[in-house]
Amino acid sequence: MALATFGAGCFWGVEYFFRQVNGVISATSGYMGGDETLIRYEEVKSGTTGHAEVVQVEYDESVVSYNDLLAVFWSNHNPTTLNQQGEDIGHQYRSVVFFHSEYQKELAQQSKAELIECGKWGNRIVVTEILVAQEFFAAEDFHQNYIEKNGLPSCHISF
Repeated sequence: MALATFGAGCFWGVEYFFRQVNGVISATSGYMGGDETLIRYEEVKSGTTGHAEVVQVEYDESVVSYNDLLAVFWSNHNPTTLNQQGEDIGHQYRSVVFFHSEYQKELAQQSKAELIECGKWGNRIVVTEILVAQEFFAAEDFHQNYIEKNGLPSCHISF
């Protein structure tokens, strides 16, 4: 099993999309990339901790590749809006790939370059950060599998 961590706005929708992928063992909403070591949702939401809302994905590499996960990441958010996805605004909603190995780092950088090269976003700048994974803090139980538990439609960002 391997880990991958992605931030693409509100973690509810990001988690939902990764849960649909064959080979994903678990997708856990949480926080990464900040300065504090004991955090809660309200603190992260305030934008004062430096954390991003992320989803940590545990996956079976014999079933799904890291490149497949990157494709899900890129296709389910707008990587050209700095610190914003839809109506969620702030550094905590930034587009970010947290890599767990040099291999993941290389693939993330390559996929970002390919996304830019394909021209899908025109002359808009892809602002997605690619950073080394830090300590992961699982979000409160209330946030896990939120969309399905509450019978909500996905909060997919339309482009």
